[in-house]
Amino acid sequence: MGVLVIDQWFKIAVKTHMYLHESIRVTNWFYILFTENPGMAFGWEFFEKLFLTSFRIVAVIVIAYLLRRVIRKGVPTGFVVCLSLVMAGAAGNIVDCVFYGLIFNNPPAPFVAHFVPFGTGYESVFQGRVVDMFYFPIIDTYWPDWVPGVGGSHFIFFSPIFNFADAAISCGIIALLLFYHKRISR
Repeated sequence: MGVLVIDQWFKIAVKTHMYLHESIRVTNWFYILFTENPGMAFGWEFFEKLFLTSFRIVAVIVIAYLLRRVIRKGVPTGFVVCLSLVMAGAAGNIVDCVFYGLIFNNPPAPFVAHFVPFGTGYESVFQGRVVDMFYFPIIDTYWPDWVPGVGGSHFIFFSPIFNFADAAISCGIIALLLFYHKRISR
């Protein structure tokens, strides 16, 4: 529940205090950069929006069912925490997809979004966009000229823009694979 609350707090704060594509430099390698993502984590788009939102809802239901089963079996707390991170992250992005289009307007820059009466927002149910804001261009440079094919091209190491929910999902999955891969493979 804490992951979901923190995720929504960040998203609503960014959406109601920053205009789309506004950037706040925190350090040379960390920015708060407001983007909206119609697709998957890190802005990937492989499927239609309705399919993706439906998939997320089914995934959260399946994970909730699995959590209930594994808790009854007395599995390690770490395993439960990992599954909970994935479920809470997916739920946070579901909230955006299902409700944000119904409750927010979509003003052009430099104006910020505001809450509007339910159902009068920028999009219909299941069609809202996910708010992303964390950007870590850890290395921002140019390829050396001598590198074949990319020499002289601009290069940014770690260019995805993501949110707290995406981070929770990623951390949960990585921890499951690192520490519980034997349990998962059974």
